[in-house]
Amino acid sequence: MKELLGTGVALVTPFNDDKSVDFKGLERLVNFQIENGVNYLVVLGTTGEPATLTAEEKEQVKSTIIKANNGRLPLVIGIGGNNTMNVVNEIKTSDLSAFCAILSVSPYYNKPTQEGIYQHFKAISEASPLPIIVYNVPGRTGKNIEPKTVLRLANDFKNIVAVKEAAGDIVQAMRIIQYKPKDFMVISGDDMIALPMVLAGGSGVISVIGQGLPKDFSEMIQQGLIGNVEKASELHYKLMNSIDYIFEECNPSGIKALLNSINICSENVRLPLVAASYDLQQKINNFVDNY
Repeated sequence: MKELLGTGVALVTPFNDDKSVDFKGLERLVNFQIENGVNYLVVLGTTGEPATLTAEEKEQVKSTIIKANNGRLPLVIGIGGNNTMNVVNEIKTSDLSAFCAILSVSPYYNKPTQEGIYQHFKAISEASPLPIIVYNVPGRTGKNIEPKTVLRLANDFKNIVAVKEAAGDIVQAMRIIQYKPKDFMVISGDDMIALPMVLAGGSGVISVIGQGLPKDFSEMIQQGLIGNVEKASELHYKLMNSIDYIFEECNPSGIKALLNSINICSENVRLPLVAASYDLQQKINNFVDNY
């Protein structure tokens, strides 16, 4: 899965002031990524607020991104949830021809055992015509996918090709890297430790800040992948405060505030999220002005 090497970005869904989807802003966002060195795009990941989109809007978002991308970058589609049967049905009934892989978040709220998580992804694996990226984000799901479960899935199912590891635990990521099958990819889901994970043997990142500062963030990951620690670290410390800022209140309110600051799209989100506070927007604006 060379398509997944380097920097992927979990695209936001821009909204107009009336909270309708801003399709022009979405097109600008896609082109901004392509023009600044991003390696692949994640469509309707959790950062895209799919929980607040109607089925019709999701289809419109997908088609807008596919058309704007025009085959230039690989596309990954987010299909996940805490109802295994619904996830399997969505995979079976969706047109996935434009996508190279599925990113599927671990079940949230239910808090299944490790065996439950394994059986969930087994069902998805058996239903999917595409490679699967398992998404571990315990801060949001309430349940960590332990390294032994990730490794069990990696060894048992050939189409489970990667994990997006967003526990924020570099030691946990290194345990997976230490024992993973040769071609299995460990992808950072945490912007702040993306570079350390790459230097430890990871394959790259699916980023949030990367869509706001794509040129330098993508370059940082590329330099890390070739072992240029000095250059990669210089870029990491240049970017570091922005990562703190965009996650200070909630995601994607922070990254939308940054995208608003650089005139890609508005800061609008849908309830239950609210836009970044005035103070946070000012901090982000000052960062951008001095970047």
